[in-house]
Amino acid sequence: MADTLSRRHFIKSTILQGASLTALGGLGCFKNTQHSSLPNIIIVYTDDQGYADVGVFGAEGFTTPNLDGMADQGMRFTSYHAAQPVCSASRAALLTGCYPNRIGIRGALNSNSGYGIHKDEMTLAELVKQKGYTTGIFGKWHLGCKEPYLPLQNGFDEYFGLPYSNDMWPFHPTAGKNFPDLSLFDGDTVVEYNPDMNSLTTRYTERAVQFIEKNKEKPFFLYLAHSMPHVPLGVSDKFKGKSEQGMYGDVIMEIDWSVGQVLQALKTHGLDENTLIIFTSDNGPWLSYGDHAGSAKPLREGKMTTWEGGHRVPCIMRWPGKIKENSLCTEPVMNIDIFPTIAGLIGGQLPNHIIDGLDIWPLMAGESGAASPHDALYFYWLDDLEAVRMGNWKFHFPHEYRSLNGRPGGTGGMPAKLDHLKTDWALYDLEKDIGETTNLISQYPEIAEKLKQKGLAFDAELKANLRPHGVMAE
Repeated sequence: MADTLSRRHFIKSTILQGASLTALGGLGCFKNTQHSSLPNIIIVYTDDQGYADVGVFGAEGFTTPNLDGMADQGMRFTSYHAAQPVCSASRAALLTGCYPNRIGIRGALNSNSGYGIHKDEMTLAELVKQKGYTTGIFGKWHLGCKEPYLPLQNGFDEYFGLPYSNDMWPFHPTAGKNFPDLSLFDGDTVVEYNPDMNSLTTRYTERAVQFIEKNKEKPFFLYLAHSMPHVPLGVSDKFKGKSEQGMYGDVIMEIDWSVGQVLQALKTHGLDENTLIIFTSDNGPWLSYGDHAGSAKPLREGKMTTWEGGHRVPCIMRWPGKIKENSLCTEPVMNIDIFPTIAGLIGGQLPNHIIDGLDIWPLMAGESGAASPHDALYFYWLDDLEAVRMGNWKFHFPHEYRSLNGRPGGTGGMPAKLDHLKTDWALYDLEKDIGETTNLISQYPEIAEKLKQKGLAFDAELKANLRPHGVMAE
């Protein structure tokens, strides 16, 4: 435990001393005091998009030319993971660099959740504002729906979107009575209730493009957090019926169009070579929705499980001249790594508390011999540590999980029933068995024991250093 904390302290101190900027080599022209030299940062975050739901990751029945183009011009990450396979927890990890359990965010918040992200947490928006960035989020927030927890109170200058998932409304197919009207916010103001799902992707995109144009003369952080392809699916007329796969494919094609609009805006305003853009998803596909859900092939299971299909998601990063074209990263990394990596890129000061993420710029830059900075990654479902990844090995603690158990999912937006299954102690070699089909624990008991003890030690450290979630809103 002490070694782990010391290592984090060393990483943090290194960043604060500017060593990350020195290590950038070709990026040595960055001057913290000159706004014009700071990179723009864009994160496009989709909801429930599966590992195989992008062309270059194996999509079938629809095309994603803009995302495929991003991969051709940048780097594709094939072992990029969400910290937890569900909405709020994943977003908390992305925006704070911490395992979400550490900061009191678990599962998915809803309209009845009286808490949200704590005021003492530093969000990615607050991090970049140290260097004078303008910040905007267009899309889904999901870190608290009461005013103290909304984006404008947590580092963002602009916000247009939904406070939580788009199925948390009166028209939910099985639980509509549990939810009030769905609010669409502009800033801190509700401007609409129960918005048309078919228009959301386009409306978010239009606001994102306007944000780029408005801030083209100064550094900006744009967080385009699409509500899709989370159910209920919605797609505009320009993409309705365009894919062979059906409505889900139509929705992904519109998201791909959205990425294309953002890329075009960068080119139009001469910002292309000074912008890092990251595309990824919050977790794997919600398989119970069948033809309204995506695919995690060849991974096992999907959202709300700690099998690879739940947390391994597509990720593409592009930055012309800084990230090598048509490059590939197979090293295991996690969304908690984005926060400290951006801190290193801009010379930002990290908060004075534990950050679980580590700087992955050497991987992004394609440096020779670069490897994952993590000795292990830890996968939680709600409060419980269920799996540990170290190198090519993944160890599962005994736990229950929900599964279609070989049956087809639902149709037309109606979910199918899931079974409650249980795994015993298990060990998988992901290099040879990415689908987690062959349990090797009896063949490699010493490796299993090492990962077990590593997981138990980390879980004890995390629970000894929990930070409080937001206070109850009045």
